[in-house]
Amino acid sequence: MENVSIVRNFILVGFNESFSYRITLFSLTLLYYCMILFFNISLIAIIISDEDLHEPMYILLCSFCFNELYGTTGFYPKFLLDLLSPAPEISYAGCLLQAFVMYSFACCELSILAVMAYDRYLAICRPLHYHSLMSKRRLSQLVCFSWLTPFCIFSINVGLTSRLKLCGNNLQKLFCVNWVIVKLACSEADTFSNQAIAYCIILIYCFHGFFIIWSYMHLIRTCVRSKDDSRKFMQTCVPHLTSLLTFAVTTTFDLMFMRFGFTGLPQDLQNFISLEFLLISPFVNPLIYGFKLSKIRNRILRLVREGGK
Repeated sequence: MENVSIVRNFILVGFNESFSYRITLFSLTLLYYCMILFFNISLIAIIISDEDLHEPMYILLCSFCFNELYGTTGFYPKFLLDLLSPAPEISYAGCLLQAFVMYSFACCELSILAVMAYDRYLAICRPLHYHSLMSKRRLSQLVCFSWLTPFCIFSINVGLTSRLKLCGNNLQKLFCVNWVIVKLACSEADTFSNQAIAYCIILIYCFHGFFIIWSYMHLIRTCVRSKDDSRKFMQTCVPHLTSLLTFAVTTTFDLMFMRFGFTGLPQDLQNFISLEFLLISPFVNPLIYGFKLSKIRNRILRLVREGGK
C-alpha cells in the first residue's frame, strides 16, 4: 500500500546538548569506531586465515564479529556526520533503514549467542556426538537461522511502521528505532499490528534467552562432575557468558529507557543509556575472545613475534 506518512525528515533532538563539545566528541568517537573496526576485522581475519580455527566455535565467533561490524556501521558513520551538522536530521527512508539495522543487529546478537550456547552444550555435555550433531551442514543452517530470522521479522515490523501516518518528526534519540517512530503516530492511526508484532518478537527472543539458561544449567551440572570439563568451561564458556551478560544488561537498560522513559535525567545521560549496546559490546567482545581463547591468543602472539623480527 501507499505510504501515507506526511513526514519526510526526522529531527534528532538528542543532539541538542552535545554541540558545546562536538569537535571533541567527534574525535573521540572516530577513534573509538576505528578501534572497533580494527579489533573485529582482525579477529575475523585471524579466524579465516588459520585453518586450525575452522571449527564451529570459531566460525560462530566470526559471525558474531561480522554482526558487530554490521550494527556499528548502521550507527557510527551517520552519528559522526551529525556531529558536524548544524541541524542533525535523517530522511524518512533513512530512519526506517537505520531502525531495521539497529533491531536486527541486537536480535542477531542474541540469536548468535544462543547458537554459541548450543555449541558449547554439545561440546561439553555430549562430546561423543559433537561432530555428528554439529556438522558443517548443521552449522551453516544455524548461522543462516541466526541472521535470516531477525531480518525477516524486522522487515515485517518496519514495513508495518511505514504504513503509519505520523504527526511529529522530533526523535528524542541520537538514532532511529522503530518503537520511537511508532510513538509519533497520529492518535487515529491503528498501531495494534505494530504492538502485536513487537510482543511476538519479545516472546521469540525470550525463548532464545530461556534456551541459553537451559544450556548453561546443563553445562554447569556437567562441569561440577569433572575437572577436565570445568577447565574447558572456564576457557571457552566464560567469554561467551561475559558477552551474554554484557548484552543482557545493556539491552535491558535501553529497552526500559525506550519503553518507560526517564525524562528527569540529563540528556547526556539519556544518550549514554541508549548507546550502551553500541558502545560496550562491539568493543569489549573481540578483546575478551582474543585474550581468553588460547588458540586465538597464541595466533595473535605468533603474529606479533613474526612482525617484530
